[in-house]
Amino acid sequence: MRSLDQWLTEYADSHQNPANKLLHYLCVPPIQLALMGLLLAIPVPAALGGGTPLVNWASLAVLAGLIYYAALSLRLAVGMLLVVIGGFALLAALARLSVPLWETCLAIFVIAWIGQFVGHAIEGKRPSFFKDLQFLMIGPLWILSALFRRLGIPY
Repeated sequence: MRSLDQWLTEYADSHQNPANKLLHYLCVPPIQLALMGLLLAIPVPAALGGGTPLVNWASLAVLAGLIYYAALSLRLAVGMLLVVIGGFALLAALARLSVPLWETCLAIFVIAWIGQFVGHAIEGKRPSFFKDLQFLMIGPLWILSALFRRLGIPY
């Protein structure tokens, strides 16, 4: 497995243009949130624990993601845990809207991905995940690592 620094350096290679970086900072967190919301909308069979508030596809995906992040950096994994807790709180608020949560999340997902592709058109480079799908997991970590650096928190 590549080291965290290798992943972040390679991801950064296709995110040099300031406009592309800004679009990623603005679009990656909503994509992550929307994906969590879309996964929440998929029913879990009762035989697998469906009906239990904490057992849902989003929490299972988040758990898998946090394990992956912990293998790269325990500090960033803890930071991401705080991010996803905030995300679940935001999704609970969005679920109270008159529009079904999955519809809201689908709209967020599509609009944010359009922003991502606009950023890459400006950059003139293909998204990293075309090379390796693991970069879909590295994007949120790249943003969080930038925040950690800005705050002087080692990772």
